[in-house]
Amino acid sequence: MEERWLGTLGPRVSCVSLGCLNLTGAYGPTSEDEALRLLDTAVDLGVTHLDTADIYGMGISEEIIGKFFRTRRPRVSIASKGGVRFMRATGQRYTDNSPAYLKEAIDNSLRRLGAERIDLYYVHRREVERPIEEVIGALADLKRAGKIGAIGLSEISPDTLRRAHRVDRVAAVQSEYSLWTRIADREMLKTTSELGVAFVAFSPLARGMLTSSPPDPEAFSNRDFRKRNPRFSAENFPRNLAAVGRYHSLAEEMGHDPAALAIAWILAQGRNVVAIPGTRSPGHLEVCAQGASLRLSGEEVERISAVFPDEFPWGERYAESQRLGIEELA
Repeated sequence: MEERWLGTLGPRVSCVSLGCLNLTGAYGPTSEDEALRLLDTAVDLGVTHLDTADIYGMGISEEIIGKFFRTRRPRVSIASKGGVRFMRATGQRYTDNSPAYLKEAIDNSLRRLGAERIDLYYVHRREVERPIEEVIGALADLKRAGKIGAIGLSEISPDTLRRAHRVDRVAAVQSEYSLWTRIADREMLKTTSELGVAFVAFSPLARGMLTSSPPDPEAFSNRDFRKRNPRFSAENFPRNLAAVGRYHSLAEEMGHDPAALAIAWILAQGRNVVAIPGTRSPGHLEVCAQGASLRLSGEEVERISAVFPDEFPWGERYAESQRLGIEELA
């Protein structure tokens, strides 16, 4: 599989990598054995980068990856994230980017992963009241100490990226990006390319909408992120599904699986772009990996982009309760 740089100094990773939230059952039931089989499939497909976070299953995702690495030693880099606290007693979440907490979070992630260093470490959500310069300075110290290899930021604005990058080199910015979430088109893709920063696209398949079998909101469990997401509401989902149907017809006409085509479209947006689809299914991951080998012409990219109506998608990207620490990209 083609590899791309995570920032100007690397590491090089597969252009289609694996988001590991789904290892915890966040989008449907799974087991540890199924999660380990998925990781085996990923490595066999040429995936060389796994993306996780300490809050994914409250450490479960990292623990599964750590167990996988104890049984198999593939050439795979690990990204994790921290900076969000969860209070089990109240269910409250809040951001904490303090140097003391980030160090504690990294140490805990290293323990769960069974690793001496995390290759790429993201601030998962920004604590708005704390200057980003202070946060990056703390991560730079941890990088010099050898605990992390590179610094990343998630769901931040271009202005925050520029401020952070002046303190220490930022290797990657992670944001939602797909054919139904294109806000990065406004400024972030240009900014990351200019600064030599990788853009890592999560939810590249629109939380399942751009696959051959779009989800049914009636089947969502209470744990499912989409249960409370405005784009899957009774009002908005039918309109979004109808618009996606036009895309499915185009994918069939072009002779490609819709998921593979959606991944290929993302990778065509820039040489610094990496996609991290998440799935519980080895078969679905195989389809995603096919997107790495599709080479779309400029005309094809424009044709795919134009298949959706101007109003698409209907509904905000997050419910208010899901917007913790999110900065607008433009």
